[in-house]
This record gives sequence, structure tokens and C-alpha cells, in this order.
Amino acid sequence: MVISLLVGAIGSYAGFQLKLNISQTKQLEEMGGSQQLASDLEKMNAAYQLIYKNYVEEVDAHKLTEGAIQGMLTTLNDDYSVYMDESTAKQFSETLDSSFEGIGAEVSLVDGKIIIVSPVKNSPAEQAGLKPNDQIIKIDDESVEGFNLLQATLKIKGKKGTKVKLTIMREGLQNPLEIEIVRAEIPHITVNSEVIMHDNEKVGYVEITSFATDTAKEFKIALKDLEEQGMDSLLIDVRNNPGGLLKVVDEILEELVTKDKPYVQIEQRNGERMMNFSPLEEKKSYPIGVLIDKGSASASEILAAALKEAGDYPLIGTQTFGKGTVQQPVPMGDGSNIKLTLYKWLTPDGNWIHKKGVAPTYEVKQSELYETHPIQVEKTLKTDMNNDQVKNAQFILKSLGYAPGREDGYYSAATATAVRAFQHAAGLTANGQIDEKTAESLEKEVIKQRNNQDNDMQLQTGLRIMANQ
Repeated sequence: MVISLLVGAIGSYAGFQLKLNISQTKQLEEMGGSQQLASDLEKMNAAYQLIYKNYVEEVDAHKLTEGAIQGMLTTLNDDYSVYMDESTAKQFSETLDSSFEGIGAEVSLVDGKIIIVSPVKNSPAEQAGLKPNDQIIKIDDESVEGFNLLQATLKIKGKKGTKVKLTIMREGLQNPLEIEIVRAEIPHITVNSEVIMHDNEKVGYVEITSFATDTAKEFKIALKDLEEQGMDSLLIDVRNNPGGLLKVVDEILEELVTKDKPYVQIEQRNGERMMNFSPLEEKKSYPIGVLIDKGSASASEILAAALKEAGDYPLIGTQTFGKGTVQQPVPMGDGSNIKLTLYKWLTPDGNWIHKKGVAPTYEVKQSELYETHPIQVEKTLKTDMNNDQVKNAQFILKSLGYAPGREDGYYSAATATAVRAFQHAAGLTANGQIDEKTAESLEKEVIKQRNNQDNDMQLQTGLRIMANQ
């Protein structure tokens, strides 16, 4: 039996395999304390029989077994080790396809909280305003308290054209946001590239949105094209990239770092380490840099850490997410499986970044434009109102270059003037009030400006650094 390993924020097939050809008896012996283990298993069986035969109401034997498995995994206090019944396991495998239907956001379980790792670029999740580190507290008005990662993921996922409402908590906001998202088909177009002129230098820019099956192939084609165009330096962008296939990161890193140091280390429970080396003899003739942020997770962190420590290349942006474990789905024989954390992955220098992240060489935060929140308009916002939604609107107006006067949540005459100026520019009725249509237009303008490279401070800093290497 050959079982693939997982290394995504939710889990994605990794680039190496573990062969399990040992008997069940030998497996138990290798776990240590065989006599104690036999005694414990006897105790478990006695408890099972007691409950099954004597509980006051009839018990479903299958549910009792699955509950016992769930209970064992709960004692691990590991958000990434979960049990999947047959139906859940089937749905989980579908999330690893080259395209899927959903909202286009990677989620993770952090200290028992369902957290957005990152929205996929141009996905419904990004268009609706979801951001890294948003905490989901309800899905379609149902609390997610007690949900494991897969339960939350599968409830968010759904047929294209259908809607899902997420209630989220966001740092800096007192009240939750309700965001309705229309699901769509999310294709895996994972590599975008271009030559950007900066200070009369040709900077090759490659954006990797996830590490899917064809990403390494796409990257190699893009890299060759940029080299043929005579780029002077290379800037790789893995911001808001939640990870994916480790074997894909392997293939990409083998194009970029030399054999002098391992580009990743895999540590087993006994402390033994497997090290992956590149066959590359010499460094590239051009400098390389990487853009990172808090939405860069798992495989993205492997790439960033490898280029920083094994390649001595700069990282530009903010601290990454911090996912340093490797999971393996083990079939249980009936269509179900246990996705269990078996390994840690370490950086070339042997650092474990789990729950810490990878630090940038140059820390660069984005402007206020990237920190705005969608306006929740329950009733039209107008002069003399004073609440958090007005304050949010003032923050958005300021980030777009419209001076709102006050920024404390009081809808002043100056705020109304700023709203009228925006409405006039957007072709709306310029009445100085914020209804749903104006709020929607403000959010669309924010997204448009965020997608303008000139407003991207991290990108512009990265271009400047690479052009002056």
C-alpha cells in the first residue's frame, strides 16, 4: 500500500511517499509497550461492549466506533489531524482536483478557530472582501463552534451559482461582518508572469497563486520566457498563496537553489531527518527576490525559507502564516480515512516555523487601501449618524483619496461632501448619502485600486530592490 503525504494549509498531496508493508502486529509492536497497548485495547473493547449492550437506548455500533476514533484524535490537540468518514473523504479528495466549485479561499483551524488563510486571486472570496486572518464564526447563520476543519470547508464549498453567507470577525472591528458570496468554478491558473521595467532594469515578475499539479511546468515555461527576454532579476510573488503540492515546490526549487544545502528537511517523530537537495551546480546569473505576506502558507513558506536560507535571497513583505507540519491520509478499509500529522518540515537551517511563520528580510506593510472592510448597510448612512459603519466608510473614502473630514464615525458635512465627490466620479446620484449601491461601488473601487500595481507598496519595494541588486 502506497500512501501520499499532505502539506497544504488544509492539506495537499506532497512530493514523496511512505510505503506501509508491515503487518498490523508489527505496527502495534513498533508503537511501544505492547503489553500496555494490549491492556488498553482490551479496556476499549470492554467499554464498547458495555455501552453497546447496556446503554438505556439502542446504540448505533458504527457511530460508536467513529465516535471513539474522533475522541482519540481530539486528545492530540492537533487541528490538522482529523477523521473523515466515507462521504467526507470523498468530498475532500474532490477539493484536490485541478478545478473545483466554491468561493476560492483556503481555510485553516488555528487554536480551534476557523481562519481564512487567503482568498484565491480574482475569486468570489476576494471580490466579496474576505482577507487573511478573518475568523469565520457562522456559515449560513449556523455557528461553527466545535467544527473541525473539514466540516467547515465542506459546508463552505458548493455548486457554482449558489450562495453562502459567512459571518466573520476581523481584527480591528468590534462587530462581526456578514458577507454573502456566490460560489463559482475556481480554475487552477497558477502562474502569471511579465517583464516589468523599473529604473531602466528588466525585472522578471512571476506570480504563483498555488502549487497545483501543473504549476512547476508553468513556472519553467515562464522562467525560460523571461530569461529569453533578457531579464536582469527575478521577483517571485507567493503572497496569498496557501500552498499545495510539495513535489511541485521541489521541482521549482531545483531550478533556483544549488546543491550546497538542503532546501527542505522532513523530521520524523524519532528526530531522524530526510533532506531534499537540488542537483543545481551553480546559482542563477541574476538576483532573485520573493514577495510574502500573512497569506503565504505551507508550500509557499517552504519556497520562501529555501530561497532565503539556501539561496541567500531577500524576502519582501510581512511575516508568513506559519504551517510547518505534514499530514498523511491513511485509508481505514471502508472508504473512510484518518488524516494524521506524521512529520514536521524544517527550513534549510533546521528551523521549525510552525505557528511562527517566515520573517521577511525587508518588512513592508501595505497602505490603508489594503486594510478596508466592506460596509454593512442595514439602513442608509447620512449626516449626523454616528456608528462603526460610518467610521468604516470614512476610512474607505480616505484610502481612496477623498477627504472625509472626521474619521471617528460621526457623519459630518465634510464626510457628506466626500461621498458626493465619490458618487459624482462613479456616475451615481450625488446626494451625499451611502446606500447599498454607493457602498457596493466603494468596495468595487477599492478592489480596482488594490489591483493597480502602482498602489502595491510591497511590489513596488520589491521591484526597487531587485532593480538595484
